[in-house]
Amino acid sequence: MGIRSFAADLLPAALQGRPRQLPAMAPAVGATPTEVSSFAELADKLGYLGKADLKKVRDAYKFADEAHLGQFRASGQPYITHPIAVAGLVADWKLDAQAIMAALMHDAMEDCGVTKVELIERFGAPTAELVDGLTKLDKLQFSTREEGQAESFRKMLLAMSRDVRVILIKLCDRLHNMRTMEAMAPHKRARIARETLDIYAPIAHRLGLNQTYRELQELSFSFIHPWRFGALQKAVLRARGYRRDIVSRVHDDVVAAFNDAKMKVEVSGREKTVYSIYRKMEEKHAGFAQVNDIFGFRIIVQTMPECYLALGVLHQLYKPVPGRFKDYIAIPKPNGYKSLHTTLVSPLGTSVEFQIRTEEMHAVAEAGIAAHWLYKVGQEANPGDVAQRLGALWLKSLLDIQDETRDAGEFLEHVKIDLVPDAVYVFTPKSKILALPKGATPVDFAYAIHSDVGDHCVAAKINGEPATLRATLNSGDVVEVVTAPGARPNPAWLNFVRTGRARSKIRHYLKTLENEETQALGQKMLAQALRAEGLPLPPQEATEGRPSIWPVLLRWSGNRTPADLLTDVGTGKKIATIVAKRIAQLLREQGQVPDAVTLSLGRYSHDDNAPSQGLVVIDGSEGASITLAPCCRPIPGDAIVGYLGRGEGLTVHTADCLVGKRLFERDRERWMQVEWSEEPIRPFETAVSIVMRNGKGALAQVAQAISSAEADITHIDMGDEAVGTTAEMRILVSVRDRQHLADVLRTLKRSPAVLKVQRVKPS
Repeated sequence: MGIRSFAADLLPAALQGRPRQLPAMAPAVGATPTEVSSFAELADKLGYLGKADLKKVRDAYKFADEAHLGQFRASGQPYITHPIAVAGLVADWKLDAQAIMAALMHDAMEDCGVTKVELIERFGAPTAELVDGLTKLDKLQFSTREEGQAESFRKMLLAMSRDVRVILIKLCDRLHNMRTMEAMAPHKRARIARETLDIYAPIAHRLGLNQTYRELQELSFSFIHPWRFGALQKAVLRARGYRRDIVSRVHDDVVAAFNDAKMKVEVSGREKTVYSIYRKMEEKHAGFAQVNDIFGFRIIVQTMPECYLALGVLHQLYKPVPGRFKDYIAIPKPNGYKSLHTTLVSPLGTSVEFQIRTEEMHAVAEAGIAAHWLYKVGQEANPGDVAQRLGALWLKSLLDIQDETRDAGEFLEHVKIDLVPDAVYVFTPKSKILALPKGATPVDFAYAIHSDVGDHCVAAKINGEPATLRATLNSGDVVEVVTAPGARPNPAWLNFVRTGRARSKIRHYLKTLENEETQALGQKMLAQALRAEGLPLPPQEATEGRPSIWPVLLRWSGNRTPADLLTDVGTGKKIATIVAKRIAQLLREQGQVPDAVTLSLGRYSHDDNAPSQGLVVIDGSEGASITLAPCCRPIPGDAIVGYLGRGEGLTVHTADCLVGKRLFERDRERWMQVEWSEEPIRPFETAVSIVMRNGKGALAQVAQAISSAEADITHIDMGDEAVGTTAEMRILVSVRDRQHLADVLRTLKRSPAVLKVQRVKPS
């Protein structure tokens, strides 16, 4: 009936009584467990290549052998054995000659001083690009090792987004290093294993390379927690003996059931890795004895409809465990994985997991994106297409994040977030399925649809019911996002979004907005300072035969562009009056003289007793470049002044603020005039101190009084002292101006519960 022998598949060493080797995993990418350590052994694996390609690979081997001559690994073996082994793993995936050549030479640029130009001349640009993508940025100077690692990782991922073979070779490189790491110092082993577990194993999972993913996890766990690994491994070995009868009986029952149904299937056994058992124990806070599904079975059928027929056969054989059925065929995982998962109760009461899939699904499940090459050789069908397509989408998202994130550490943080393997599946109102990481929110959903939807979302509905933007989504939810044209991302969203795409889009928007506002502020301040010199702000382009002064000005200031200089002025890194004097000097050298009217306006605006002309106007629309000082909390109607902190932008204080006066005495040249707009566009917060009788309903009376004065309470602070017959309360109220605040204070004084009320001033 085409049913494969179970005893040959479920860990043969266990069933035949042979001890398992540490760390007891079948090779993740190779068909044979032996390491390839000589070119003759590698050549045996390259039968799928043509003669011309074989010659190129041999040339690359000779080049790498010469480059690494005299170099040895920590184990004492010649270094060339490592590139040969990596090339052997790459060959198991049936990658092309360029990838094999790059695997052989992947350390040549980094360790042997070979240049990219030399590789291009000898082996062509495509191979050289692959090698360059695999080369760490060791020659550059970074302030910390973490910064260097992050920048090297970003370089590799961006090379991977152009050619996925880069990451496939890198994963083979990391896999061989992990297999042969025993000779290294324990602290180095633990560091490399942690990096592998956090970054490389999730990448393998994201690209559907499940065998590689499992082995990298297992090896990392054995080096990070060797004692736990050893104890669990012994427990698994003991469990094999205890459960051998159960496994054999279940296998025989399954084979008989499919024989009776006259279905042609392949039944194979599998065992959970030690690391996955450890994770399950941690998640369930359970001991090893409580983890039942250590052994499982895989059913391979011929067609997709037969998957569901096989499911029916199994459910008729044993009772399914409620809630443990998952249909990854109807809704595939983000990496293209497809299978039916069900957990059944065996005759002895233990839970046994079954996976049902076709041969093509199995190829994608085990080799993922590499199935594109693995099955391209000698077959027309290409089961790797789905994984290839999904991998390409993820790689494109890396480029999107890179475009908006220039900091290497931040980029790595976003990528780590995106590598979370657990996913929830939610629906748009039009029934489109989106896969998001566990814990995702409507904001993540909005940015997954389009960045414009995310930027302008204001509310959400989950399954038709209104929900907050920070609500957690669950599989099966139907999510609808409500947008508004004037809305923009809120910095508070960064506290709860889960996807790297959402986080990078929000940060990029806020940074862009802040830069634009700061640049506009700097331009306004510089124009004001130039007015005092009797000159207008010069254009950035040459006019009427007169050359632009900006190139000379930028060399003097050390900025790359006029926008950078204006931003520095807006953030206080450069003082507007000093820049204005330099501009005036350059304009005078060109023969331009001050304009009398502009000069008089500038002098008039600097008269402290006169109304200001063309100063910075505050109307409430300012962003991060202008802030209202939290010490005095100015509101329209207050006399105000602006302090230009170094790199902090413009901070507005009330004229009588004691904190502001101390800053003025210390740094007079950083003060500038500001004024309120005649029509502010929003209310402003200020602090009010209230002493009240402590009785039933007193707080409600205070709130009622403020509400009747048409003001809003935005914050209440009662302090930490025990409350007696009286209580002091400090509140933030949102008011339109000083007149509105006076109305609020009068209304509060008339309240029976209030003994004393006053605006808070900084001491």
